[in-house]
Amino acid sequence: MNNMWTVIRFTFMNKVRTKSFVVSTLIFALLITIGINIPFLIQLFSGDSNDADGGPVRIGLVYGEQTEIAEELNSTLGNITPDYELVKYEALDENALNQDVAEGVIDGYLRFEAQEGSSFPAVIYSSEEEYIEPQLQAALQAALQGPKTRSVVNDLTLTDEQINEINTPVQISTNSVADQTDGGSEADGLMKAADEPINFIIVYALVILFFVTLMSTGNMIASEVTTEKSSRIMEILITSVSPLSQMFGKVIGMFLLGLTQIASFVIVAVINLMLPHNVDTMAKLDLDFSAVDPMLLIFGLLFYIFGYFLYAVLFAAVGSIVSRTEDLGQAIMPITMLSLAAFYIAIFSLGAPNSTLMKVSSFIPFFSPTSVIVRMGLGNAPMWEILVSLGILLVAILVFGWLSAKIYRTGVLMYGKRPSFKELRKAMKAYKI
Repeated sequence: MNNMWTVIRFTFMNKVRTKSFVVSTLIFALLITIGINIPFLIQLFSGDSNDADGGPVRIGLVYGEQTEIAEELNSTLGNITPDYELVKYEALDENALNQDVAEGVIDGYLRFEAQEGSSFPAVIYSSEEEYIEPQLQAALQAALQGPKTRSVVNDLTLTDEQINEINTPVQISTNSVADQTDGGSEADGLMKAADEPINFIIVYALVILFFVTLMSTGNMIASEVTTEKSSRIMEILITSVSPLSQMFGKVIGMFLLGLTQIASFVIVAVINLMLPHNVDTMAKLDLDFSAVDPMLLIFGLLFYIFGYFLYAVLFAAVGSIVSRTEDLGQAIMPITMLSLAAFYIAIFSLGAPNSTLMKVSSFIPFFSPTSVIVRMGLGNAPMWEILVSLGILLVAILVFGWLSAKIYRTGVLMYGKRPSFKELRKAMKAYKI
């Protein structure tokens, strides 16, 4: 056991000091910083006319004879978004309006123009740019939908309440027939938790972190074993440390290295989210952290750790049977394809967490670490299925861990061409774990 801790410490300290690890960590931290601050950077370089204190964008509104439309647009737009403020102009004076745009008094202006064959006027937006921002366009279209409907049905005998009902989008709620047999209380709670945006963010982050950690540290495990074997350093190491201590020491050391990298990414993300311009954006998202199910975090962490060790022991075993680093990419391709399949099944099923594919994948140990996380956070997974899936994953770790240990102990001293399955089986019979 002392030898294993020595290998863990040596593996961790040796890799954390390498230039490749430091550079890759800095690059990912920079990408995270840029990604979080993209809205602010776009606003900064696009010359947005928001007030210095983060006030709304001022849009001129030339209402002319369309007083009713202007009043309803003003009140409705304020309910839709606080990002825009309408500044009323009674008459169309293009010179004065263009001067206000140039001086930054308004960002642009709206005007109404009668169109033949329609009771609703054409809406024209003018600004220094040749386009209208998608966010502003969507807000204006939503705010003008009500006045347009009123103008179209003006000749009909409809009350204001009926017109408002026409404009109200149809709301569709979801329910599970199977859950109704259980009284509905627990199922309703799960459905409400699954509808929270914060759960989607946590599930998405866990799936991404699992895949990134696995790809980075898994390849490093296989590469380090192959490098030590090809340079004949393995013959020296194996005289002082048993092959089993080497394999599990490297796996645990790389796991701690991956956690260190993730912790650094989390710290960078938190620092960026605490910046003043991002604090306001986070407040607008209105994320309810109290809606996070603690069981999602607990089981998410368990499946994350156990899933990593399942793949990691396989990476170590494959690295031990390869004598040249040039052949390593081809050798680990099957494991890489399995991890890609687990990632894509989870990502493409975020919108359908209760599908048959996800239910079946939950009981396949190579796919269950990501599938169960998605089903718990966004779907409706019964507790017995989660526990059965976790049990299958643990059994798979024991089986493949034992098999990988046999392969590792046999393969680290086999040089030349890659051994066949028959040669491996014959050599493995000579060793007992």
